Amino acid sequence: MGLAVAWRAAQRGLRVTVLERADAPGAGTSAVAAGMLAPISETIATELPLMRLGLASVDAYPEFVDDLSDASGMDPGYLRCGTLLAARDGDEAEALGRELELRESLGLAVHRLRSSEARRLEPALAPALRLALEVPDDHAIDPRKLTAALARAVTAAGGTLRCGAAVEEIGVSGGRVTGVRLAGGEQVYAEHVVVAAGAWTEAVRGLPAQARVPIHPVKGQILRLHDPAGPGLLTRVLRMTGGYLVPRGDGRYVLGATMEERGFDTTVTAGGAFELLRNAFELLPSVTELVIDELSAGLRPTTPDNAPAIGPGSIPGLHWAVGHHRHGILLTPITAELVVGALAGEAVPEEFSPTRFAGVAAPAGGGS
Repeated sequence: MGLAVAWRAAQRGLRVTVLERADAPGAGTSAVAAGMLAPISETIATELPLMRLGLASVDAYPEFVDDLSDASGMDPGYLRCGTLLAARDGDEAEALGRELELRESLGLAVHRLRSSEARRLEPALAPALRLALEVPDDHAIDPRKLTAALARAVTAAGGTLRCGAAVEEIGVSGGRVTGVRLAGGEQVYAEHVVVAAGAWTEAVRGLPAQARVPIHPVKGQILRLHDPAGPGLLTRVLRMTGGYLVPRGDGRYVLGATMEERGFDTTVTAGGAFELLRNAFELLPSVTELVIDELSAGLRPTTPDNAPAIGPGSIPGLHWAVGHHRHGILLTPITAELVVGALAGEAVPEEFSPTRFAGVAAPAGGGS
């Protein structure tokens, strides 16, 4: 998120420095994310503003990745693959029918498929499949490739990227932000500070309580696998109750993800891996033939209302790009556009204003 904002800001002529706490860019949540671009699949009736933001961002993705490829000389890993939502039994099929009705009522592109129709699209699906929904406009991207391309684009546009530069405190003087202080004591002065610290936002000090955005981590365990036979087992994202399987288009797959309230615990467990593999096996039996490359856990940065905080804060010079929960990769283009617009004095949608959290504390156990 911070790299995307920095790249777009540098393109508009602003002098930009990215302060990255890790030794390499994107080593936190971005490195663990699956990269689904799925505003339609993930539509929730009570979160329609978030759905509309996601639709705007997924519409912006093709031009965003074209610009990024040109700027970085790298492939961001964008895959226009579509998504299948699948039901394994009668209860899941009934629930999927309600999901279809919701999306149709909102005018979203989604198609009901019988089991035989779904298996013609994806022959490796299990015969036990009861029902599927095809969402042709929900796609995917490789977050690790995306982050690497953004890092190169930032420096190519004249921005500065400093790794191993953990921000300890935001400086405020005379009623406005003046910059930040690093963990080693160095002062970095700036007219504007954009906080894009993800799940570690609460660790950054210096702001009064009423000016903060409460963020707590939600753990997700995830598996990375590959098919020794190469690509072809699955060509679309497969979503199921309790998980999803995302193809990379080259024989690699990402299987995720658990949802756990465990604070900053990132241990991986046999139980987490078992649940993910069991859910996938029931719809795609050949998943057991894939080679496990990595089992890891990440921390989703989550606000009390599950919606992001984007744009100016309550202190002049302070801006936020945090709290994207499960949608950080999806919302990268639109967040960068909105934050950079706000830096230029443009308005940001009120639904996502960081000031809505004035005086709201993060949930217990959500600190660093």
